[in-house]
Amino acid sequence: MLTIQGSGLKLCDGVHRRSFLKIGGLGMGGLSLPQLLQAESAAGAGTSHKSVIMVFLTGGPPHQDMVDLKPQAPVEYRGEFSPIRSNVAGIDVCEHMPLLAQRMDRLAVIRTLVGSEGRHSAYQCLHGHPTLNQPAGGWPCFGSAVSKLQGLVNNETPAAVSLQPQMGGAGWSQPGQPGFAGLRHAPFAANAPGSNDMVLTNMTRQTLSDRRTLLGHMESLRGRLATTDAIDGMDTFYQQAFEILTSGKLVKALDVEEEAPALRERYGRGSKEPAGYGDAGWLRNEDFLVARRLVEAGARVVTLSFGRWDWHGQPHGTNFDNARDHIPALDQALSALLDDLQDRGLDRDTSVVVWGEFGRTPRINNKGGRDHWPQVGCALLAGGGIQTGQIVGETNALAEHPTKRPVHFQEVFATLYHNLGIDIDRATINDLTGRPQYLIDHSKYQPLPELV
Repeated sequence: MLTIQGSGLKLCDGVHRRSFLKIGGLGMGGLSLPQLLQAESAAGAGTSHKSVIMVFLTGGPPHQDMVDLKPQAPVEYRGEFSPIRSNVAGIDVCEHMPLLAQRMDRLAVIRTLVGSEGRHSAYQCLHGHPTLNQPAGGWPCFGSAVSKLQGLVNNETPAAVSLQPQMGGAGWSQPGQPGFAGLRHAPFAANAPGSNDMVLTNMTRQTLSDRRTLLGHMESLRGRLATTDAIDGMDTFYQQAFEILTSGKLVKALDVEEEAPALRERYGRGSKEPAGYGDAGWLRNEDFLVARRLVEAGARVVTLSFGRWDWHGQPHGTNFDNARDHIPALDQALSALLDDLQDRGLDRDTSVVVWGEFGRTPRINNKGGRDHWPQVGCALLAGGGIQTGQIVGETNALAEHPTKRPVHFQEVFATLYHNLGIDIDRATINDLTGRPQYLIDHSKYQPLPELV
């Protein structure tokens, strides 16, 4: 939270020093904005701006009802939806995905995603490592690792931004842990409580400028004051916090009202109704647009959660009742994002990945739902220079398991790191014991040769 007023000792312009020193909490789990910027700068600003937009389909999307339909299977497996042809010969998708079907030449579909532990958690889609036997400090999420290795694109936008909304499942709303990359590389949680306080309420830019000057005067006293007070924390990185606040670049990127109404309509307005079982917020189509805006503003990795895809059946509606809301909304928002990136010339430098924790049971249960199925899931990839217009992997006739080319979560991460220009065979981050750790198990998993 950007705190401008509060209690404690007043400075000469009436500002309480205690509050002034809290400038820039900004939803970063208690880490102040100047602290974040100070630490990120140590990694050095990147010279290029490759980026990744990661869409997490919270709860596990039904692969056999979206991109791996089995129309010849018995009805208790094939479900209620029919396949439609795409603009790439031989690739069919769900009838509720007509917009993406006409953009299949710009997508790669993985039908054989493996490596899931079968539990509800964002971690598999945030760093791809097992939960057990983690290095000291824990694995950093993808955005934190990229922030550590590549630093900031500019001083006005965090390298990693999370758009995960508040929702019932704590594991689903997780913006990503920085792990042994350090708290300084924690993703900026744009939808966290307090993140709306970045506006300079009841304060002019001149007033803030005067306080910036005052901060400079206080900084000059550091060498002459024998104190361990928080004033010792005032250094040049507070100037970067002021740059964010006075430039308004980050705030502007988060404000979709800046966009033309016609473009907003292309993305869709989503739904204000609680998604799925009512504990996951709502279908925030606008987050896809915000993600594009953040990439333009300088973010390297933007993650967002979309909907609530854990559909076990009645009394919360069948798998197909919920899918009739979610799949068309995803179809519209993702199609608009692909078009928008292409129209702005961002598609070659921006990778997009869409996936969830696992797939769903091939056989429909007696409540009309599909349960957890870690044996196989799916993913969609686009942009970043990958080879699109193709299917990777095949499953058996009931979509139960891979029969050709299983693809591990870490292979997808290896591909995303490759697209960002990070060599997984060389890049390491030290864990809390000082031991260098590779980003993934590179001895087993490499970028997907079908795509790169």
